[in-house]
Amino acid sequence: MSNTLTKIDLYTALENRRSIYAISKDHVASDERIQEVVEFMVKHVPTAFNSQTGRVVILLGEQHDKLWDLTTETLRGVVPADSFAPTQEKMDMFKAGYGTILFFEDQSIVRGLQEQFALYADNFPVWSEQASGMLQLAVWTGLEAEGFGATLQHYNPLIDDKVASEWDVPADWKLIGQMPFGKPAAPAGDKEFSPLENRVKIYK
Repeated sequence: MSNTLTKIDLYTALENRRSIYAISKDHVASDERIQEVVEFMVKHVPTAFNSQTGRVVILLGEQHDKLWDLTTETLRGVVPADSFAPTQEKMDMFKAGYGTILFFEDQSIVRGLQEQFALYADNFPVWSEQASGMLQLAVWTGLEAEGFGATLQHYNPLIDDKVASEWDVPADWKLIGQMPFGKPAAPAGDKEFSPLENRVKIYK
């Protein structure tokens, strides 16, 4: 990918990667650049046994709007009407963005590895989820470096069947998360950090 991040740029991008809820459809980078960033991360993020289980659907424009309309209507069926206003507000925030990245894991590969390496069968679903987490972070950081703000949402499994039907998603692709993104319309709030000495141990 062109304009490869330097080490300092990477540190800055990771530090600046925050959950940005207020996003807009204003232009930040071309659709081609968005695709380039996502494809780079899908190609290079590591996976257990080089299984390459990650799958991604990029929704832009009307397709992005359609996802959040679909999610809104799904939630209407499970959230009481008299308390739906906060949910509607959140859906409107996501829909106000430029696009959404849908993250999937290909379960046919996971099952194949379980059969091939029975000794580790219980671990492959876990490793698949770990790989997806790394891919989500990589894409999120890449979008941040381009000037986008994003959040990671989890309306699966409520929307799984509708998403699969609407965008012809293969049956073996398991929906893991949804990442709405767009131009930041408001900064992230303050973030508190637990002391690193309680989280990191080093022995020499």
